[in-house]
Amino acid sequence: MKKHTSTLIRKAVIPAAGFGTRFLPWTKASPKEMLPIVDKPVIQYVVEELVESGITDIIIVTGWHKRSIEDHFDYPNELIQTLREQGKEHLIEEVKKTAELANFIYIRQKGPYGNGTPVLCAKPVIGNEPFVVAWGDEFIWSKKPRAAQCIEVFEKYRDPVISAIRVPRDDISRYGIVETVTVEKNIGQISRLIEKPTLDETKSNLAAHGCYVLTPDIFSYLENLKPGKSGEIWLTDAIREMLKVRPVYACEIVDGKYFDTGNKLEYLKTVVEFALQHKDLNGVFRQYLKDLKI
Repeated sequence: MKKHTSTLIRKAVIPAAGFGTRFLPWTKASPKEMLPIVDKPVIQYVVEELVESGITDIIIVTGWHKRSIEDHFDYPNELIQTLREQGKEHLIEEVKKTAELANFIYIRQKGPYGNGTPVLCAKPVIGNEPFVVAWGDEFIWSKKPRAAQCIEVFEKYRDPVISAIRVPRDDISRYGIVETVTVEKNIGQISRLIEKPTLDETKSNLAAHGCYVLTPDIFSYLENLKPGKSGEIWLTDAIREMLKVRPVYACEIVDGKYFDTGNKLEYLKTVVEFALQHKDLNGVFRQYLKDLKI
């Protein structure tokens, strides 16, 4: 795939400081972002998407229990030496490639809980540049990376952009839903952003989440934001304030499939689906599933 290049956006923030309580006891000592999808952790799929979208600097906002994320993207000289002694050159290339994906910067989260806080923590590194935010426990698999699609919209309109997907109407209460005014195919200007609405609250089924292209003025909204639900700082609340003074666009992702790996059932579905596509496993794994005769 040809890598997208942008002269405007080089930095991305991945918030990864949450406790992942839905995956306890696994997440007592291991980050949910490090849950394996066959042979790569979830967060690596997110990083690879960002790199394919032209991002060179990735800021991962972590907590005290997330050290293994830093270790995963480190350059492990001892492991490489061991693999070389064992003649496993193909694995050396995989290990080196992971460490060389991007320039990784790590920040420890400070401040109240909520997904707006880690974005604000990245302010000193982002400075006065537009940037991408992507969650570390979910991703969209698409021919053209989701982030690249959103960046292209930003390059055209120069206003914030949120990725969006269509969801079944019965599921809208699980997502942040946007109502939009169509600007062009797959692109709409957001008129209303509703967090987990009931069926009576909106006719829209366009869920906006997962990837955000933001301008640096988002930091002032986050800094002045009063804590919302459960005393937490939420990025969507800051974006609602931003909507009052400037356009924000929704980019409906083309040819993409959403994988919510922060949910137990959806995580298991994701592992099965990727195992069925894996070049070394697809045949024998497919036969194993058939033999179960469920």
